Amino acid sequence: MDSVLIVSSNDKAAELLTPMLIQNGIESIMTVKTAGEARRITIEREFDLCIINAPLSDETGEQLSRNIAQDGESQVILLVRAELAEDVANAVEGEGVLVVGKPIQRAVMGSVLRLARASFNRISALRTKNKALLRKIEDIRLIDRAKCILIEYLRMSETEAHHYIEKQAMDMRQTKREVALDILKTYEE
Repeated sequence: MDSVLIVSSNDKAAELLTPMLIQNGIESIMTVKTAGEARRITIEREFDLCIINAPLSDETGEQLSRNIAQDGESQVILLVRAELAEDVANAVEGEGVLVVGKPIQRAVMGSVLRLARASFNRISALRTKNKALLRKIEDIRLIDRAKCILIEYLRMSETEAHHYIEKQAMDMRQTKREVALDILKTYEE
C-alpha cells in the first residue's frame, strides 16, 4: 500500500494518524475534511487505503465507507466511537470495511494497518490473476472466431484451422492472438 486518504473533520485525529501511517511505510498521505471532498477526490484518483474518522461534518461516514469499498480497490478503515463499533461493523463489514473503535491504541492501529495491507495485497493478486484469465478467455474467443472464418472461407477442418493458426504463429514469431486478429482483419472487412 502506497497511498492513503484520511477523511476526518477533526484535524487532531488526522495529525495522530499520519505518524502511524508513516511508521508503517506509507508516505503518500492526503487528508480531506468532508465526505463530499472524499467522493470528489476518489473519482479523480485511486487510493490503496482510505481511513474515515466518523462522524464527519456532512454525514456519519458509514455510507462513504460503503461507497469507497464498493467502487474501487481501496481498503477502508472506519473509525467510530467504541460503543457504536459493533453495530456499525455489522452494517458495513459485508462490503469489506474494517471498523475500529475509538479511542485507538497504537498497537491496535498497527495491527489493523497490517491486516489492511495483507487484504490489499491478496485482493491485488487476485485481480491480476482475474485479468490474466479474462485475457485468456478473450484470446480463446478470438482464435475460435478465426478458426470459424478459416473453416468457412478456406474450407479447412477445425483441426486444420487450429494447426494453421499455430504454424503461422510459430513461423511469424507472433502469438496465436495476433495471428487470429490478422485473419479476422483480412476476412471480416
